[in-house]
Amino acid sequence: MLWSVTVQLLGGLWTTFRIFIFTLLFSLPIGLVLGIASRSKFKLLRSILHIFIWIIRGTPLMLQLIIIFYGPGLWLGHNIWSGNEAGRITATVVAFTINYSCYFSVIFRGGIESVPVGQREAGEVLGLTKWEIFWNITLLQMIKRIVPPMSNEIITLVKDTSLARIIAAYELTFSGYSFMKSAGITWPLFYTGVFYLIFVGVLTILFNLIEKKLDYFK
Repeated sequence: MLWSVTVQLLGGLWTTFRIFIFTLLFSLPIGLVLGIASRSKFKLLRSILHIFIWIIRGTPLMLQLIIIFYGPGLWLGHNIWSGNEAGRITATVVAFTINYSCYFSVIFRGGIESVPVGQREAGEVLGLTKWEIFWNITLLQMIKRIVPPMSNEIITLVKDTSLARIIAAYELTFSGYSFMKSAGITWPLFYTGVFYLIFVGVLTILFNLIEKKLDYFK
């Protein structure tokens, strides 16, 4: 019994891992772009982005996931995601990417603004372009400052992947819950928690190593 539960949970863990990785791959660069754009000199662009980020951060991720998965089918008359597992995972990644891009953008913007203005001005005096200043001066110091809040959000993402079960994506929590429904046993749910703890533990160790590597900024 333990072996069959483990195998099924590993299948759910693979789905959880895919949602996690694809969300990070898309949301980190998009969040950086949004963070930079939200500091734009164009007031209209800043206002639009601030409102959009406020809406996304102010509403539940579960609600966003439901709207993104079921909304197009109701509005267009057909489900653009299809009803298979791949379509459900794709919809989940899209919803998670939009949500986490907004959260990451605020962290990136805070990191950029935390770098002393005088350093950027010094770069201008040296004749560096805005891109060179950002890449060689701002970015490296920003990374040091954003690692702690970024690590918290990324660890939260691991646990938020469980929301995918709302649209019947067969992720880790769904796998554990299925045993309670089919066999009437609850211990697989506790066993599921072990998988999450290991996942989060590995990430915690990784971020601790990253923080130590970035200590040269002190």
